[in-house]
Amino acid sequence: MPKVNVYNQLGEVVGDIELNEAIFGIEVNEHVVYEVVKNHLANRRQGTQSAKTRAEVRGGGRKPWRQKGTGRARQGSIRAPQWKGGGVVFAPKPRDYSYKINKKIKRIALKSVLTDKVQNNKLVVLNELVISDAKTKAFAQVMKNLQLSGVKTLFVTKENDPEVVRSGRNIKGVDITFANLINTYDIINHEVLVMTKDAVIKAQEVFA
Repeated sequence: MPKVNVYNQLGEVVGDIELNEAIFGIEVNEHVVYEVVKNHLANRRQGTQSAKTRAEVRGGGRKPWRQKGTGRARQGSIRAPQWKGGGVVFAPKPRDYSYKINKKIKRIALKSVLTDKVQNNKLVVLNELVISDAKTKAFAQVMKNLQLSGVKTLFVTKENDPEVVRSGRNIKGVDITFANLINTYDIINHEVLVMTKDAVIKAQEVFA
């Protein structure tokens, strides 16, 4: 089983923890990760883009000039696509880009990115994360102690802690989530993953 150090908020090693090999020690499947990230981004698309076709643009009902005898190319409407102010060819319309993907595939992708963080020493485990009075300065000090200042970091706690969330939300590059809500995209979108010891245990229970 992979084993990593456990740090306190001062950046000191206070122990270690054995990770579940079925979650943090599998063979990384890059293609599955790609498919899950593509699905995640597709599901986030609003799909509200829209443009008018020649049938929807106002005007253009009259033929601009007669068919023959003018020396100019024949035209049927000033709202045809080749005209300024005309409609758009194959105009985009509102649509739903979301699609479903197998839950088993999502699990494999999540385990793959967690394994990758462990293999590249990008997983930091804290014995606890306690911020009193929701002070951004205190949260920034914890990051400094862990030598993560300026590093795009995802913090994972066992459950919602309003004090921690409020103290970290104003720090650029920092996002905070909870053990049962972690997803593949959020993990690979951050350079370092910081999890509390309780969050690691809960994640192993949820995703085992």
